[in-house]
Amino acid sequence: MLRILHQIMKVGTITEPLARNQDFEVLGEQLKSTVKKRFQGSLAIRLVDAGSCNGCELEIHAANNAYYDIERFGVHFTASPRFADMLLVTGPVSINMKTALEMTYDAMPAPKLVVAMGDCAINCGIFGQDNYAIAGSVSDIIPVDTIIHGCPPSPTALIQGILSTLNQPEG
Repeated sequence: MLRILHQIMKVGTITEPLARNQDFEVLGEQLKSTVKKRFQGSLAIRLVDAGSCNGCELEIHAANNAYYDIERFGVHFTASPRFADMLLVTGPVSINMKTALEMTYDAMPAPKLVVAMGDCAINCGIFGQDNYAIAGSVSDIIPVDTIIHGCPPSPTALIQGILSTLNQPEG
């Protein structure tokens, strides 16, 4: 608990300006173009919360709200990994979610694109890897293509991460 409070005091309050973020618009148009070429206009993402504090999920919901509206760029979230083009994982992988994450990854069709979103997904963040309830970071459990730094990352960082994943050479 003290580690979390220390993190809050260190980071402080982070908000984005209310004015429309031009970087988001430019990145969004690049994403729309890439999705149109590579996925015929619609990128389906399966989100898995592997044990997070839900900060990253709040930013994902913000990216889906009317202000950012990520769906206008061809990005949609799906409930089934069988229809997903990309797996977006948040939080450190808890012991209880390890098997579910592996099963979700195995159910995805090839090519399997995996994005680890947030510091907790990358290196277990404030939860730490020595925690009795943590199986490890996402890359310890399944292969990861792209990481998105931040605690939590902004909707703009989410778009950048998705775009960088899609721009990697297929293989």
